[in-house]
Amino acid sequence: MSWRPQYRSSKFRHVFGKPANKENCYDGVPITKSVHDNHFCAVNPRFIAVVTECAGGGAFLIIPIHQTGKIDPHHPRVCGHRGNVLDIKWNPFDDFSIASGSEDSTVKIWDIPKHGMMKNITTAKKELQGHSRRVGLIEWHPTAGNVLFSAGYDYKIMVWNLDTQDQVIKNPVKTISVHSDVVLSMSFNTDGSLLATSCKDKTLKVIDSHTGVVLQEANCKSHKASKVVFLGNLKKLISTGTSRWNNRQIALWDQDDLSVPLLEEDLDGSSGVPFPFYDPDTHMLYVAGKGDGNIRYYEISSEKPYLQFLAEYRSYLTQKGMGIMPKRGLDVSSCEVFRFYKLVTTKSLIEPLSMIVPRRSESYQEDIYPMTAGSEPAMTAEEWFKGVHKDPVLMSLKPGSKNSQSIPLVTAREPLSLLEPKRFQNRIEQLEVASIQERLEQKGTKEQKRLEDKSRDKTRSAFSNGCNLSECAPPKTENELLQMFYRQQEEIRQLRELLGQRDVRVKQLELEIKNIRNCPGSC
Repeated sequence: MSWRPQYRSSKFRHVFGKPANKENCYDGVPITKSVHDNHFCAVNPRFIAVVTECAGGGAFLIIPIHQTGKIDPHHPRVCGHRGNVLDIKWNPFDDFSIASGSEDSTVKIWDIPKHGMMKNITTAKKELQGHSRRVGLIEWHPTAGNVLFSAGYDYKIMVWNLDTQDQVIKNPVKTISVHSDVVLSMSFNTDGSLLATSCKDKTLKVIDSHTGVVLQEANCKSHKASKVVFLGNLKKLISTGTSRWNNRQIALWDQDDLSVPLLEEDLDGSSGVPFPFYDPDTHMLYVAGKGDGNIRYYEISSEKPYLQFLAEYRSYLTQKGMGIMPKRGLDVSSCEVFRFYKLVTTKSLIEPLSMIVPRRSESYQEDIYPMTAGSEPAMTAEEWFKGVHKDPVLMSLKPGSKNSQSIPLVTAREPLSLLEPKRFQNRIEQLEVASIQERLEQKGTKEQKRLEDKSRDKTRSAFSNGCNLSECAPPKTENELLQMFYRQQEEIRQLRELLGQRDVRVKQLELEIKNIRNCPGSC
């Protein structure tokens, strides 16, 4: 019999947590004091949204991702709710759209300006009125665009279609009424066909997201679940909660049979709610407790022993909630595989925490960055409501690859929409701004001509021996395919450089306009 090592080989055995330094944190943020068990933070590659404390109604901050350091106490807020905000979620397919659920029994959809917030936003793009009690949870569908699920304290889950022209939507497309108490958490599987929920009545349910029919239900006396999450395509669930002895506990379930958990593991005797976060690309599970400073992380496998403890990150800064950066916003050059944004209420601080795989090479590590869910929906809301299921549209995180930076482009004239000459107070200032705008138009015209010339050159280079390469037969070998792919990536990189230079020039002109407005000699 051959000898086998007792340890389990894993490329993530040495993952470690690296907190950001003081300059890269967000300081002076008035984090909410609500006792609701939720994350209170949502992150995308452009903005951080944080639920804040306010005197009346409910509000949350939108902070540009690169605006670190001390936050202005008078920073503009989104403050259109009449009650406290309990949950916020960014649209996974639109970095400038966010949904919020509140104690005023409504869900609101907000459009955030592409250049950031200059003033308070009080009018929502859409208002969803259907719940009779406060809304505690909201979740976007993972593959269909503009489909939103909301769970309220009226024990109902409502499905909304946002592809309508109505600003106020009073009737959801579907209402799922299968719970006898408050829904504590919701989680979709990879294609969004199944919805897992945990309820205050100590039950777990797996529900068909289209029909609302309960497919599986668990009522385990030895495990009281508070949060649940699907484990990607492994056809398993992870729930966190407490055991019958009030120890915090993790339980692993088979989604096709919830009669008995596959695994139960006690964590500790603390009282804070443990939040599970699963990364389907690396099969890593992170467990962060509310009120804790530590984060445990595990590796999940489809075979026994299923759950392999890796390590634990420890910190004296306790977290009230956590935000998670989508994979497309990670720093692949430093081998970052996950990023938290910890809400530290005691210090009014948001601390980024990067989970890093130590590697010596600085090149792109393909083995830890497989194709991941991108920012494009796989189908429309209309298709999904007709019963269609589709897997998410995948993208590569490799720098320079197609869709690796699927961020909407901002046109050169767009930032000037807030600085129209009619808002200036005197004629001299108007003339100055008009001249700057004229220069900007000339610059834009030159850039456009430059791009056209470049495209002509590329088109010209696309012909070889009088034959259009785009009309030629497809490449016959893998080497020819790779060569064509690299040529396309080089063209995309050059175009991005040109667009980046144009954006820098636009910002310079905006600063000139601001200086003109603040100059005392122009008054």
